[in-house]
Amino acid sequence: MAFPDDVRPNTDTGPDTDTGPDTDTGPDTGPGTGARPGTGPAAPTPAERVRTIVATAGSLTLEADGFRCDLVGLHTAAPGPGGPLLRLRPPADSALAARVVCAPTGDLPVRLHLTDIAPVEVRDRVRARVTLIGWLAPERAQPEADRLVLGFDPAEALVVTAGAGTDDPGAAVVDLDELAAAAPDPLAVQESAMLLHLADSHRDAVDALTRLLSPSALHGVVRVHPLALDRHGLTLRLEHPRTHHDTRLPFPGPLTDAAEAGPAIQTLLYAASHCPRRRGR
Repeated sequence: MAFPDDVRPNTDTGPDTDTGPDTDTGPDTGPGTGARPGTGPAAPTPAERVRTIVATAGSLTLEADGFRCDLVGLHTAAPGPGGPLLRLRPPADSALAARVVCAPTGDLPVRLHLTDIAPVEVRDRVRARVTLIGWLAPERAQPEADRLVLGFDPAEALVVTAGAGTDDPGAAVVDLDELAAAAPDPLAVQESAMLLHLADSHRDAVDALTRLLSPSALHGVVRVHPLALDRHGLTLRLEHPRTHHDTRLPFPGPLTDAAEAGPAIQTLLYAASHCPRRRGR
């Protein structure tokens, strides 16, 4: 699903009266400040981020007592809250299946690693890493003769924001009750297509959105990319010659499905069209 063609800067802004130095003399509260429709640093919770990454990652790495394997396209996730975090479906004759079946206690302690990769080509495409610690055990229902369906019972979940200079850096240990109650972001399935469309077909809109940022945030910036999109807002990657910084543009309110993304971007562009031109770049 792509953005509609009307996602473009609002050019009906009247004559440009910014003929002198930037007159925005208010206090600079750091990168990402400026006129925005959002009222705060709204972002997915750590539990929502874990659920989203589990639901969208195409592969994961499993470690278990000296055993390690990469599983591509062999896990599924619950579409909403309340369901199991994930299931694995390795071949019934695989080494992993044998280890689980032969586990002395009936379940196998494992550590799972998943990586969130930006779909847009940027300097550092890793957006976050998730580590899950828990147990694998065969489920009662085994609908496929050549697959062993394994349920995962989590004991610990950790999400780490990757990259330098992010607005929400660091690691977060996720409460298991919050993880069970969380759901994947409603834009997650369409996020890659929408970000690529925004980057490839609406470069003017991406550049226009930088007017929502403070001059200090744009100082020395050579490129701007759309990095992430979720129900709470859009994240931009501001690239300098050797470093980068990620900053969020919150939507006025959380979205409920991907069809609302286009109008939400238009709201940001409307606000940007009424901001003075920034001279940081």
